[in-house]
Amino acid sequence: MNLHELSPAAGSNTKAYRKGRGAGSGNGKTAGRGHKGQWARSGGGVRVGFEGGQMPLARRLPKRGFHNIFAKPLEAVNVSVLEKFEDGAVVNAQALLEKGVLSKCEYGVKILGNGSITKKLTVQASAFSASAKEKIEAAGGKAEVI
Repeated sequence: MNLHELSPAAGSNTKAYRKGRGAGSGNGKTAGRGHKGQWARSGGGVRVGFEGGQMPLARRLPKRGFHNIFAKPLEAVNVSVLEKFEDGAVVNAQALLEKGVLSKCEYGVKILGNGSITKKLTVQASAFSASAKEKIEAAGGKAEVI
């Protein structure tokens, strides 16, 4: 096989669809916009959520709850995941990122108590649930808040 013999898989490349380029193109004149009206105009259309002057759904529904815009959300990791580490290891955010348990860790890690652990680990995290701390210590490890 040579470079000049390569071609894309059949059907993967579709020809560019050129709107408004004459009657012979199959999509000339109004270019799929129909005749007149708001959507036929350049710059026509309405903003997201606009319902033609009717009170929009977002304003008809009651406000509910509170969302703290200053919150620094922690990444949640269950105790069962910590089994991936070898006995006696120090588990922190960096170690979890390297193992591929976390893809990002902007503000810290909270260890949750789902699952079980048999290995003796030193776990360093921003927060622990009560059951997670209990399970880590029952396995002979240490739960350190950093």
